[in-house]
Amino acid sequence: MEKKLFADLVTSLKEAAAISKGKARPLRQFKVAAPNVKGVRERTGLSQSEFARVMRVSVRTLQNWEQKRCVPTGPAAALLKIVATAPDVALKALHR
Repeated sequence: MEKKLFADLVTSLKEAAAISKGKARPLRQFKVAAPNVKGVRERTGLSQSEFARVMRVSVRTLQNWEQKRCVPTGPAAALLKIVATAPDVALKALHR
């Protein structure tokens, strides 16, 4: 490994450690807006139980998302974004 690259990695690790200990603030922060799950589901025309089955989650989980008691993350959030953007294509692919 090049010396400069190694030095940059060491500096980054030291910064990350300082941030995690609360001794420094991150230079950049990213905020991702939570999807309007109920709106996405309603635009598909599916009931809660149908949409939960398509999303591969329990109806209770879907209800928690819709009532904003918790927020979908990771693959579920990505899938919701896809369904919101191209519902016909997403639903066709998911019903297979």
